[in-house]
Amino acid sequence: MQKFEIQILGCGSALPTRKHLPSCQVVNLRDKLLLLDCGEGAQLQWRFTGLNWQNIHHILLTHAHGDHVFGLPGFLSTMGLLGRQNPLFIHGPSSLQTFVEYMKAHFFPDLSYELHFIPVDTTVHQQIFEDRSMEIWSLPLQHRLPCCGYLIKEKPGQAHIRREMIDFYEVPTWAINRIKAGEGWTTQTGEYIPHERLTTPADPVRSYAYCTDTQPVPELAEWCKGIDLMYHEATYAETEKDRAETYAHSTALQAAKTAKAAGVKRLVIGHFSSRYEDEQVLLEEAQTVFQNTILASERLILTP
Repeated sequence: MQKFEIQILGCGSALPTRKHLPSCQVVNLRDKLLLLDCGEGAQLQWRFTGLNWQNIHHILLTHAHGDHVFGLPGFLSTMGLLGRQNPLFIHGPSSLQTFVEYMKAHFFPDLSYELHFIPVDTTVHQQIFEDRSMEIWSLPLQHRLPCCGYLIKEKPGQAHIRREMIDFYEVPTWAINRIKAGEGWTTQTGEYIPHERLTTPADPVRSYAYCTDTQPVPELAEWCKGIDLMYHEATYAETEKDRAETYAHSTALQAAKTAKAAGVKRLVIGHFSSRYEDEQVLLEEAQTVFQNTILASERLILTP
């Protein structure tokens, strides 16, 4: 099975603590890297991943609050210092375009690589990117300013060759990719061997949703129906529900209800308020509704 990993670099909320840094994650899908948000400390945390800066091709920003973007200037600058040449694409609400253009003009006007900003309509659930490995979809969220999450779907891979069958029927090397893609094979004696006898099924496709910062959004249950892994903010416990409503965030209980309604396989909660020295109370609250819930933590590696 090919790689699909999520590394959490920061899972705190607006106020950094000795335990948590602001929001940032990296998704590694078949060695293509996506950065999700870029809060303070992102490039320092990146050093611990061991991943190659050059393999980041897309940065997906959720909204224009500082705890999700204040790490971006340093991150972009460091990639330039390291001699990056490949273009970099930043996706996010249109309100962030001025911020990105200001950085280009004033902090690094002679950047060694092309930097492109692609606005995302935060009111529409739509596909914003596609290549041979993945699809990325926007997830409209409800926060104090335009905000969206992201749904990353792996594309189906090819079937796996059964080596013993290839050898038995003396299938030449040049035909193997065609067989992986769905063709059968006709032997020199005229016998037709169907694709299904020469292969085993492709690996199941996987999916990951990143949902922060937001109040509960009923539509998420349909957009994320049956996905493998959901990250959903759980800034507060239910005892602070009024505060959550005031600041347009979710409680752990609300995050769990969203995951249950969507029928996701696993839920990871994060974006913790600094008021919680121990997030166990949030975990226990979420697990009363959705048992397969875990807590986010810095440098945690997840697989959908």
